[in-house]
Amino acid sequence: MNKQSGIHYLHEHKGPGSSAGLPKEISKIRETVVAGLGDLLQGAFDAVDDSLFELANNARSNNEQNRYFEAMREIRIKRKGVEKHFQTAVSQLFLHPPRTTAPEVVDHSGTTADTLSLIQNDELEEQVALNAMISKSRAYFQGPLIQLQARFSSVYPNASDDDPVNPLAPEHLCGAFVEAAQALEIQIRERLIVLKQFDRYVVSNLGMLLDEANRILIQAGVIPNFRFHGKTGQTAQKPQSEAPKQPATDTTSEAPGAGADRSDAIFEQIRQLLAQQRDSGGMPRATNPNLHVVGGAELFQLVAHIPHDPNAQATDNLSKGEPIVVDLHEVVQHLLQQQKTSDGKPAALSESDEDLINLVSMLFEFILDDYNLSPPIQVLISRLQIPILKVVIKDKTFFSRATHPARKLLNALARAGIGWSESDEKTRDKLYEQIHNIVLRILNEFDGDITLFEQLNEEFDQFLARENRKATLVEQRTRESERGRIKSQKAQETVDQLLQEKLRRHQIPDTIRNILINGWSRVMFLAYLRNDVEHRWNQSVRVVDDLIWCLHPHLEDDERDQWVRVVPGLLKNLRAGLEEVSYNSTGLDAMMSDLKHELTEAFRAHALAEARTDSPYDPHPAPINGESAESLSEQEPSAIERQQEIEDAATAEYINKIDEIAVGHWVEFNLVNGARFRCKLSAIIEEADCFVFVNRMGLKVIEKTRTELAHEMRRGRMTILEQGALIDRALDAVVGSLRRSNG
Repeated sequence: MNKQSGIHYLHEHKGPGSSAGLPKEISKIRETVVAGLGDLLQGAFDAVDDSLFELANNARSNNEQNRYFEAMREIRIKRKGVEKHFQTAVSQLFLHPPRTTAPEVVDHSGTTADTLSLIQNDELEEQVALNAMISKSRAYFQGPLIQLQARFSSVYPNASDDDPVNPLAPEHLCGAFVEAAQALEIQIRERLIVLKQFDRYVVSNLGMLLDEANRILIQAGVIPNFRFHGKTGQTAQKPQSEAPKQPATDTTSEAPGAGADRSDAIFEQIRQLLAQQRDSGGMPRATNPNLHVVGGAELFQLVAHIPHDPNAQATDNLSKGEPIVVDLHEVVQHLLQQQKTSDGKPAALSESDEDLINLVSMLFEFILDDYNLSPPIQVLISRLQIPILKVVIKDKTFFSRATHPARKLLNALARAGIGWSESDEKTRDKLYEQIHNIVLRILNEFDGDITLFEQLNEEFDQFLARENRKATLVEQRTRESERGRIKSQKAQETVDQLLQEKLRRHQIPDTIRNILINGWSRVMFLAYLRNDVEHRWNQSVRVVDDLIWCLHPHLEDDERDQWVRVVPGLLKNLRAGLEEVSYNSTGLDAMMSDLKHELTEAFRAHALAEARTDSPYDPHPAPINGESAESLSEQEPSAIERQQEIEDAATAEYINKIDEIAVGHWVEFNLVNGARFRCKLSAIIEEADCFVFVNRMGLKVIEKTRTELAHEMRRGRMTILEQGALIDRALDAVVGSLRRSNG
């Protein structure tokens, strides 16, 4: 698609279906990107809130803690405004796209020693972080960005290869966010935290939005056959001008240096490998002049009469039975033997058709053995073996074109069904019903017209969009609920640990210990949870310290004076806190009376004070069973301890594998009772070292720590599922299998 056709395309698509004069495809990209970035930004702000809370919890002083809390409050108040400003700015990028630097040229080093002094330190830190973020994303998403820039520059007027535009260039998106974040009145450290989470949650996930934008433009016919040509000393990124002889190939996910036609390369490798073993196939050679070569329409008509399931009767319930295994080579050979040719010669296939049929067989051998496919979806896809054979004979670009409608549909069905488990209820599940109906329609309606797959693709995309919106909302609520629950759990653990540590160091009467552990701990728990608003956590801890201090008698006059000043306020705070949590309301007066008595006794006990002060601990405890502490510490570890050390060492190597699991990845757990279920990693809550997994409806199914997951993986009870395109993985597997068999 040349520049003139791009301009013509833009003007041709203006009208009621467009937004602000944009063609409907650009408007669709804009809506998808704005919505997607909005969702990602929400996750970034949630992470900012968690980070600031953790910093405040570990603050070394009250001033530092208050600073983080003030930043949290400021961000919570203004985050909606920042999100709206950012989305509006991104939307404007599509209406008036700024000029962008070629993707291969990334230069953010314009600041010199002379100009450094003119930049404030805070501004410099922010600019350095911004430049690093942009540079990393430009390098990581170089392939999709090059393609998008070429396609956008073809569509927008007044843009060209020499003066390109790309509304989705990282510098434009990052700049839009930095501009929106100026509304946040926070200091540089907190601002850098915001940028870090924006990088982690938004910029690092741009790939899926870039791929979707490329896909929409390809479907609209904007440079569908993209080719990248790199030259030494310069960059060149224009599409091939000559028209392709077959439908175009897009490789949105491929890096430029790898070549844009990866499918073509793999297909050629497979054909070469098949040629090495063709003679052992048992079929007559098509090069024999005494054979009648069956191909094209004649071959399609031949295979059109093959029943969908040669081994079973047709049924509308495709979920019955096991995956079908059809020997396509044998089926086609049998048809050829029965074929009566016009010239009376025996029928045979051409080498290319034979290769394609063999490749379809190998493809479905992989599909039927692919552990990553959930069994119910595997059964359904197996029913498509004969229809895909017909597709391949009708349109030989199935394997060499990644965007072939039938290939895209197979990939979409496999990807959507990855979360299916055998325990799911088929009859009540909309996704299974949708996939079942798609397969049934292909079996009943496909007559050689590939547009059926295009129609089914579009319908399935619309269905998934609706389902994903609902699942995303449920998953978001699940994440928020889990964060709240885990925050409560962390609060309880913090309170219990603090009280145990303080009570372990001091001798406390049982009545007072009971009040602290069973009563005041509730006050501390609520103070921890509400600390970002009420700031009462430190006060609740101070009550514990003051009570312990007052329970230990003091001999010095100034300490006794301080005791007299502290006790009334201490009793008042204790009563108020215990009344707030409704702790033992019927016996509270008696408890407070006991507490006063203990405090009074402590105040009077001079001799006891001396004893406790002189030797609160015995630095040289008596030998245990005749052995000194030193000799005990030098003993060899027990068998249980040695076994635990071995277990920990064996698990350590799996920790890195766990860290490679990203949010959104699917895994399968295998329970001890033999049950299996699949789930998706929805959130990693770092402060609690907690991984939260949800099902495909967004509902939580399990949570585990990093170490627990490493144990599960080591024992073979957790498997990370591959989520790449089904056909691409199948082709890679076929290449490996052929190389091994030929080697």
